[in-house]
Amino acid sequence: METPGLDKILVDTSVWIEYFRKKDPLYSTVNKLIDEDGIFCIGLVLAELIQGARTREEIKTLKDFTSVFTFIEESAKLWEKAGELSFELKKAGQPIGLADCYIAAAASKSGVAILTLDNHFSLIQKQVKITLL
Repeated sequence: METPGLDKILVDTSVWIEYFRKKDPLYSTVNKLIDEDGIFCIGLVLAELIQGARTREEIKTLKDFTSVFTFIEESAKLWEKAGELSFELKKAGQPIGLADCYIAAAASKSGVAILTLDNHFSLIQKQVKITLL
């Protein structure tokens, strides 16, 4: 999977799951992004990964994210944007979970692309400017 010309990428939970399973092409893509220091993260993705951990050792590894990756600055305004986005999508007949709306709002605000396997983001893309990989 190529990521041409993009140096700031928020890796979604769905991709991290495949990465930890060592499934290519995502495993190789994420490793390349790690090597290039191109991965951005948010607290919600980290929390989702910790929630799904199977062992304390996995949680310990995940907690290292905060010192390894750049975290997008989060604020109450960002949550407001996510709530408004979810509201607009619901009104348009596309109810999308708040978590995905928050990820999209954070990516949009920060100008980072989203690397995801979740098809909800293509629906969100109709409401907010985001780049998907």
